Amino acid sequence: MPNKYTKSKEQLKPDPQFKSLLVSKFVNCLMWDGKKSTANRVFYDALDIISKRIKDKTPFEVFEAAVENVRPNIEVRSKRVGGSNYQVPRPVNRKRQQSLSIRWILEAVRKVKGKPTCEKLAKELMDAFKREGAAMTVRDNVHRMADANKAFSHFAW
Repeated sequence: MPNKYTKSKEQLKPDPQFKSLLVSKFVNCLMWDGKKSTANRVFYDALDIISKRIKDKTPFEVFEAAVENVRPNIEVRSKRVGGSNYQVPRPVNRKRQQSLSIRWILEAVRKVKGKPTCEKLAKELMDAFKREGAAMTVRDNVHRMADANKAFSHFAW
């Protein structure tokens, strides 16, 4: 039993419809000001839009594939060596890959103005599923930057 000096960490519960922890994490990141029911409605409305536009796959498969496609394999971290800063390419662990992909998808959705969020989210997920869109551009830029700085990989810590 946690006392007042230890933090009790709530376990993330899977979403009720798909029984997926990834959906729960995505909805929690989508949520603003603690309005989880609004975030849930936006997410499931986006999946409804996806189901109408993509017939051969389920909307959940499209969502999972979109998040998987945006995941970066490598990133650059700044490292100071001898008075100079180098961008050192490093592999990304699984948890950070997921966090970055969710973050990039939601940043791309929030950048677009003038449409309902569910429509913007559906479009970005479908684009990421096809390996297109703003989130995939961010991933490609990160990979390109890592490739350009491959010469500094011996500084990796």
